[in-house]
Amino acid sequence: MAAALGSGYYIGGSAMSREFSLAGLLRIRRIQQDQAASVVSRAASRSRSVRARETTARQDLDQSPERVTSAVGLRAVAAARSATQSMLTELQSLTLDAETQLSAARRDFTQARVRSVGLEKLEIRHDAEILALDLKTEQGALDEIASVTWHRENEGSRP
Repeated sequence: MAAALGSGYYIGGSAMSREFSLAGLLRIRRIQQDQAASVVSRAASRSRSVRARETTARQDLDQSPERVTSAVGLRAVAAARSATQSMLTELQSLTLDAETQLSAARRDFTQARVRSVGLEKLEIRHDAEILALDLKTEQGALDEIASVTWHRENEGSRP
């Protein structure tokens, strides 16, 4: 039978605190998880932004004038296409970098989540054990009250 003593319980000879002993570590793990989620969010935003700029550059490259009437116009169109192509190459590199960073951020978040989940399960189990002990203690008190009351009521009826 578990006896409530002070701030903890004794189960099978070992003390069990009402406080989850790994609560501090769990708080740290949750903070790390939140930070990793923030990094994922920033990386996803950057990736979307770079992809949008790349799409715009591709559309600009596709929308060059169909008909050029002079040599000066032809040289201007060629220079603009060359500059746009160079910018597109740079944006493709940035897109690849942003996707790599997003992938790494997601991996880091998953690892942070895995570290938190084990502790969360331990905390849930601890809370369930504390609740069971509280209920057992309460039931013992109710049984004692009922027993004392029954004995008081039946004391006078004995021969």
